[in-house]
Amino acid sequence: MLGDIFTNRASSVLHRDLRNSPPLVRRGDGPYLIGADGKRYLDASGGAAVSCLGHSDPVVAEAIRAQVDDLAYAHTSFFTNEPSEALAARLIELAPEGFGEGRVAFLGSGSEAMEAALKLARQYFVEIGQPQRSKFISRRMSYHGNSLGALAVGGHEGRRALYAPLLIETHQIAPCHAYRFQEKTETAEAYGKRVAAELDEAITRLGADTVAAFVVEPIAGATLGSVPPAPGYLRHIREICDRHGVLLIADEVMCGMGRCGAMFVSEQEGIVPDIITIAKGLGAGYVPIAAVLARERIVNGLMEGSGQLSHGHTYMSHAISCAAGLAVIEKVSSAAMLARVNTLGRRLQESLLERFSGHPHVGDIRGRGLFWSLELVLDRATKAPFAAENRLAGRIKAQAQRHGLICYPSSGTADGRNGDHVLLAPPFIIEEFHITEIIDKLEAALKSSLKSLSLAA
Repeated sequence: MLGDIFTNRASSVLHRDLRNSPPLVRRGDGPYLIGADGKRYLDASGGAAVSCLGHSDPVVAEAIRAQVDDLAYAHTSFFTNEPSEALAARLIELAPEGFGEGRVAFLGSGSEAMEAALKLARQYFVEIGQPQRSKFISRRMSYHGNSLGALAVGGHEGRRALYAPLLIETHQIAPCHAYRFQEKTETAEAYGKRVAAELDEAITRLGADTVAAFVVEPIAGATLGSVPPAPGYLRHIREICDRHGVLLIADEVMCGMGRCGAMFVSEQEGIVPDIITIAKGLGAGYVPIAAVLARERIVNGLMEGSGQLSHGHTYMSHAISCAAGLAVIEKVSSAAMLARVNTLGRRLQESLLERFSGHPHVGDIRGRGLFWSLELVLDRATKAPFAAENRLAGRIKAQAQRHGLICYPSSGTADGRNGDHVLLAPPFIIEEFHITEIIDKLEAALKSSLKSLSLAA
């Protein structure tokens, strides 16, 4: 019946593109999505790096069904519930050292998690008697969500522009993006140290006692395309924050929860943030869920002050979402699954390098685990990007979908407006033959997209 409604009249959904409704998807089958016409699409980006367990995991589905039978919802101002307590305890157990007596808040999206993290940082300083700390620093060309606070600390100029008059003032430093900004005479370590020093300079310029937190994606996500940090960069950032009494907020919404081969990229990089946000891989697409992890000292600051969290949402700690999240985490956090991500990640890297490292319009291939991107350039020698007017990312997305491949192309990669990349974040359950399918279909999509611009592939 629902299919009849969809096909017999115009959509009533406020779609992203108001002039064109997307094709109707009917069901999922492992790493594939299946349209109403029966066409199969290999989901090589997990949507937006979300569907880490594919689209038909029986264990997660059963956890949801069982929780519906017991309890769907109870407001957190009246009750807690077993799934949220169990999931919080498990996340603290998995978190980097320093979170042992920390706590977790559950929300509905990565944007909500970032809003909560910003408010938590602000409240912490008020509670410990430093109310003058209200400024936030982040990085240009970053992305932290689409709500107003998250947009304000984000560095995606295209997403910010329309809402600029509504955004709180924040301060931004350069990203750590070696392909674009490392000097030819610099080592990777020297570059990381140099770009981290911008944070020190910014804090000093603003007044160290006025800065609340620095917000960073440990591995840059959709805006830059899975850019790993330079060696030692995040350790320098942690030292600078400690020296000035500034909190470090790690946005692991896209890169965390096993996506890069460990539950937390922060731990891979040898740092302990004060606050961590997670989302996408926490619910694996089966439910909307996100979380904010607060380190012990943040919790203690509130406990010794008001003893309250000055923030809340109607659907915090939703029992069904937390039950699903717990089932997801138990699968994703296993040693076997993380080893699988690293093994398949190396295979994906090798395949991308083999097929595209000599491509005239692929400038960089970068990533970690099952989180990889191709940066596309007009000229490899100069790294000149494609102009925004070429709409290359949109062309690739459309051509890939026509070939039965879902990938995540994005634009503005080079300077916030120009430049394009294609991000791959396939489900952890793929097999090696799926990697071959991804590479073949991506190559075909890239070839046809460049041909439409009268360029050779």
